[in-house]
Amino acid sequence: MRTVQIAAVLLSLLLTSFSLMAQDADRLRPFVLAETSQTPLDAKLQSVQAALGQAGFAIAGEYVPYAGAHILIITDESLRKQAAGSPMGGYGVALRVSLTEQDGAVQVSYTDPRWMGNVYRMAGDFKALSDRLQAALGRENTFGSEGGRTVENLREYHYMMFMPYFDDQVELASYDSHQAALDAVEAGLAAGKGGVTLISRVDVIGKEESLFNVAVKQGAGADAPVMQIIDQAAMRHTAHLPYDLLVSGGKVYMLHGKFRIAQSFPDLTMTTFMKISDAPDGIEQALKMAAGGN
Repeated sequence: MRTVQIAAVLLSLLLTSFSLMAQDADRLRPFVLAETSQTPLDAKLQSVQAALGQAGFAIAGEYVPYAGAHILIITDESLRKQAAGSPMGGYGVALRVSLTEQDGAVQVSYTDPRWMGNVYRMAGDFKALSDRLQAALGRENTFGSEGGRTVENLREYHYMMFMPYFDDQVELASYDSHQAALDAVEAGLAAGKGGVTLISRVDVIGKEESLFNVAVKQGAGADAPVMQIIDQAAMRHTAHLPYDLLVSGGKVYMLHGKFRIAQSFPDLTMTTFMKISDAPDGIEQALKMAAGGN
């Protein structure tokens, strides 16, 4: 009888374990660790670029926000078309791959397409895109949110009560046409207004929408000092950068800083968030200047 009872307990524990594993598999996290490499960053960068190219991805831009970090902005034709199917889908028209030196190794990570697609409320399935990135770069595990988030939670994501949602976007400037808006943003970035410069531009196919990835180098929202405060976990969130602004029709928008930062750092404590309390407004001021807003 005792043997039967022990077997029943073990079976119950095993089923519970399987159930928890299944629940965790349904939860998403903002970043994927492709691999931790002993290859020097510059050499690893070359192999990552080659792997992305062979997998059909285009590198739209590159960014070195500080020493020991290199970020690639990537996209492809299918993603540029898919982004047209959702309101403000242009925010998800590009993904980010990062290489970060940490503890004598190089962490190769990328933004999880499924997290990004759902947090930006995009239509369509991102499994094929995820599979291609996994085949090209690898997928050791996901990170950036200890408990993970369900698809339902992500599509209504906000950091906490009274904090902004995806659709609480900031209008930076308005122009008479899409082309006029594009020209103004291009000019502002070329001039480095607000300490903001261009990293990449990716155009949505089939819609008047363009995503500009930008470097913020000055002010309270500058990339390096903000990341120095909030990116202290063992697994670096380097692919949080760069920030972006979206030209949709004749208007220029940005995601609210309290949403944009929180969706990459959902487990950030309020104590740490308060240390960068000036950053969201600083980013908005900088991007507004770059966009030519008043």
